[in-house]
Amino acid sequence: MTHDVLVAGETLIDFLPERPGPISSVEGFDRRAGGAPANVAVALARLERPPLFWTRVGDDPFGRYLESVLTEYGLPDRFVERDPDAKTTLAFVTHDETGDRSFSFYRDGTADTRLEPGRADDVTLADREWVHAGGVTLASGRAREATLDLLERAADAGCTTSFDPNYRPELWPDADAFRTVARDALEHVDVLKATGEELETLGFGGDGDESDLKDRARAALSAGPDAVFATRGGEGAIAVAAKDSPWAGTGTGEGAAEHPGYDADVVDTTGAGDAFVAGTVVGLHEGRDLEETLAFANAVGAAATTAAGAMAALPDRDDVRAVQK
Repeated sequence: MTHDVLVAGETLIDFLPERPGPISSVEGFDRRAGGAPANVAVALARLERPPLFWTRVGDDPFGRYLESVLTEYGLPDRFVERDPDAKTTLAFVTHDETGDRSFSFYRDGTADTRLEPGRADDVTLADREWVHAGGVTLASGRAREATLDLLERAADAGCTTSFDPNYRPELWPDADAFRTVARDALEHVDVLKATGEELETLGFGGDGDESDLKDRARAALSAGPDAVFATRGGEGAIAVAAKDSPWAGTGTGEGAAEHPGYDADVVDTTGAGDAFVAGTVVGLHEGRDLEETLAFANAVGAAATTAAGAMAALPDRDDVRAVQK
């Protein structure tokens, strides 16, 4: 099988609460495999586009468990590294009554912070058509250098590159530090997926009003991407593409699309954004236009909210078609 997509980033353990509420009031947690890039990689496999996945886990029981899960979902182990000198990252998740979540990370010097530049070499990149990375590995350690290096070399190799900043304030000294590093990454990115809040944190205008989401997305085009997909939770998403991009359409101006999203019986929103990313990659990679890709990505994201956990809820194409009916 040809694995023409490479996904890079963290794999970790999500501990999901037995009920909604602050972590101080939750007595039990359920262990699940997670990490945004890992979720994207598995979602791509579920959508019949299994990628190569470059990640690093600890040489511990959690790391070995994650390796087995990735194998179970059909991901090749070529770039799944086991670090003998570091533990696997843990994240405790809490939910409010609407299903929205927050995280408490245990990630000081863990394996995913120790990705080494150049592991995905130029020969590997020459055989790939698409490379996707997330923002968590930009937060600390050698992984920051490795992620920036990968995006730059992938762009130079002619790969289409995509990026999800996945801003987690708990992992950064402040918003300015995140903005500086993430903006460096955007110089080598073709497709950006972000929330409205992330676009604002990245410095692309806005006052918190969703009415100017398209303006924020347009502003982000100036930082490097050819297309920006901005999500707005249960209310769908918008997309804009630069006029000289492959996704601008046949007119002379920019491409733009908007989709209201799909109704879903929400159980857990963890992983929904990652599912949306996978839907975006699949849609654009398969040659769909901006509007068709946005509808498909929204359906993938909506289907992922109907069960608990991130990977366990990721849909296949039949699930996506059911949402779109």
